[in-house]
Amino acid sequence: MRIWYRNLDHGTLLLWGILTTAGLVAIYSSTHGAAQEFLLDSVRQNFYRQLLWCGMCVVVIVIALFQPVRFYLSLAMPAYVVSLILLIAALLFGREVGGAQSWISIGPIGFQSSELAKVGTLLAVAHFFSARTQSPGRIPAALQAVGLIVVPAILIVLQNDVGTALVYLGLIPVMLLWGGMQLSNVLLILSPAVAGYLAIVYLPAAIVFAVVLMGGLFWATGDYRRVVLATVLTGGTIGTALFALSTVLEPHQVARVISFTNPEAEEFRSGVGFHLVQSKAAIGSGGLFGSGFMEGTQTQGRLIPEQSTDFIFSVIGEEWGFVGAVAILVFFSVFLIRLVRIASQVRHPFASMIAAGAAGMYLIHLVINVGMVMGLLPVIGIPLPFLSYGGSALLSNTAMLAIALSLHMRRDDFSIFRY
Repeated sequence: MRIWYRNLDHGTLLLWGILTTAGLVAIYSSTHGAAQEFLLDSVRQNFYRQLLWCGMCVVVIVIALFQPVRFYLSLAMPAYVVSLILLIAALLFGREVGGAQSWISIGPIGFQSSELAKVGTLLAVAHFFSARTQSPGRIPAALQAVGLIVVPAILIVLQNDVGTALVYLGLIPVMLLWGGMQLSNVLLILSPAVAGYLAIVYLPAAIVFAVVLMGGLFWATGDYRRVVLATVLTGGTIGTALFALSTVLEPHQVARVISFTNPEAEEFRSGVGFHLVQSKAAIGSGGLFGSGFMEGTQTQGRLIPEQSTDFIFSVIGEEWGFVGAVAILVFFSVFLIRLVRIASQVRHPFASMIAAGAAGMYLIHLVINVGMVMGLLPVIGIPLPFLSYGGSALLSNTAMLAIALSLHMRRDDFSIFRY
């Protein structure tokens, strides 16, 4: 038992507990008090269901910490195959919730296949990199790793859950960078996302970004091929975004995409921009110290849409104020830094990639969710890890953390494995 006290990262586990507890408090406030008058009976039970899921997560952590290294190495690829089967099953026989057909029901229990598939995908990519004799930073190996991530992402897009698919795609540069790919190549991979975002917000900024990227790459590498590739990627993305907005997408889809740029505009305020208007009003009304627990007028008036799930940070901003919101972000930052430290302390690539990949996935969720509720990004339905209501998301996020902690705790055991 001494190994538990010597190697288990108690600080990271404590931060998980703090974030999860903060989520429970915010969920309770958003579903009780005056707010419950405006909620469906099923939504009023969100706190109690989340509390039950938290109990299940504690069990998962304990079980995960007792598993040897060999268990996770042998589990990786079977877990990935099962993940794909669950995604296909949800696509064919699943239940639609919130417009996405990603839910599978087994008796009274329902779970979101795309959330649980994150664990299998992360394990598979980490196993792939650790089993390669070729450097993970080389293009052939990188393309194969990308394929492992893209396949479930495509299935999730077919389920009409583009937001979750973007999280999977966001994992690609994280894993490639940690796997040893040159930073310039990773920037090339990221450039279409940045160019597309800027094309929606302000077209001249997208053009400037493309020019600066091309100049920077040529200055840093002197490689004309990368400059040409950067031109194709950024220019193609900008052109595709403009073409889609003007020709491909329906008017209501265009409105949903661009409403975040000016949600107060008359054409958006009463429709797709309503979420952002109310969310920003809630955060702004919180002031420095907030209106107090269960005292937020926006929250208790049920004016924040999806306030116990996707917009839980708006509840925190209103009732806990600027200080409370910053405290949550600080806890998250320390949590992510500790995970990166765990990834750097384990020399075996399998464990290192899992810890780094989990940190990357949490960071993607954090950036998109907070950016979404503050009106910096489109509303795409991404929950805030450990705080938003959602049993499947809480379970998958906790499982990834528990596996990373378990492998870190047994980091000395990797000496018997080839890498």
